Amino acid sequence: MKKLVLMAVAIVAVSFASCGNKAVNAEQAAADSIRIADSIAAVEAAAAEAAAEAAADTVVADSTVVVAE
Repeated sequence: MKKLVLMAVAIVAVSFASCGNKAVNAEQAAADSIRIADSIAAVEAAAAEAAAEAAADTVVADSTVVVAE
């Protein structure tokens, strides 16, 4: 009987140890996803700004072309 109780205690201890710190891991995952979303937004904003500058440069270059008659 003592062996069964000892085995049950060992199983419970292993199951608690396998659960780990899920709350800490969830907080870390949330922080990582926020950081990644912020960096994606920064990259998209930089790309949009670069596209706007390229479009502005194209408009300026097109408007300065003089057609000789």
